[in-house]
Amino acid sequence: MMKQIHKLIAGVAFPKIGRRTVKSLAASTLVALLYSITDRNPCFACIGAVYGMGSSFQGGLQSGGNRFIGTLIGGILAIPFYWLIHLSGWPIPEWIWLLVGLFFVLYIHQMFGATSAIQPGTVVFFVVIETVAPERYISYTIARVIDTGIGVVVALLINKLFPNPPDAIRLVPEIPPAQAAPAEQVSLVEPPPAGPEKKT
Repeated sequence: MMKQIHKLIAGVAFPKIGRRTVKSLAASTLVALLYSITDRNPCFACIGAVYGMGSSFQGGLQSGGNRFIGTLIGGILAIPFYWLIHLSGWPIPEWIWLLVGLFFVLYIHQMFGATSAIQPGTVVFFVVIETVAPERYISYTIARVIDTGIGVVVALLINKLFPNPPDAIRLVPEIPPAQAAPAEQVSLVEPPPAGPEKKT
């Protein structure tokens, strides 16, 4: 048993701690410190910071933007469907409202071309409807959208201020190579001999 454990540990490759890891830690720590000042829960802001910290600025903008857009669409749709399910008192089964709401979440994402944001959008939609108390479902949803956006923005700012090597290379203007002077053409035909000078 111990030999198997030792063999398993020996086969584990420990990766280097890269710039993305360090900057993700920095962004999450900065968000947590900012939220501790206001005595608020930094959970979703920290999640947004991790999503916004891509391997490059463009990658972070895409993944963080997807997270924010999905949270926004899912949260906007969760509010009316929460009321329909839990507060309206209409004798319609909950699963029907969930089915209709999920359809709108998927359809709106596709309508705006944000298919990569469908997963976070559906997560927010179901979490709000199934886990949040009636007295705070609106404030919770608004806070979750705002917190996600703050986390993404902080991560993007850090990624912009401290770019990864590929991003840093893109910031340096490309200098076109100097054009080489055309080589002097050498004629393989000997010029005709000069004639005798004319006497004046």
